[in-house]
Amino acid sequence: MAMKKRSVSIAGHRTSISLEEAFWDELNHFAREDKRSLASLVAQIDRARMATAEPHNLSSALRLYILQRVKAENTTTHP
Repeated sequence: MAMKKRSVSIAGHRTSISLEEAFWDELNHFAREDKRSLASLVAQIDRARMATAEPHNLSSALRLYILQRVKAENTTTHP
């Protein structure tokens, strides 16, 4: 699966993020589900990432966030 690079504004500056298209699709889905912008969701994930002792890079943090959300959804729909 090909990587897709997108620019997002976080904390007042633009940053480029490379993710596979499937991950972008999921992030957009979660942003719509939460009734917020993609940039707002990415900024929240970035803040949480930076609050950890050893932060992952942003692309990794986004993938891990998606994995957590998907697993949580599967747990609530398939106990």
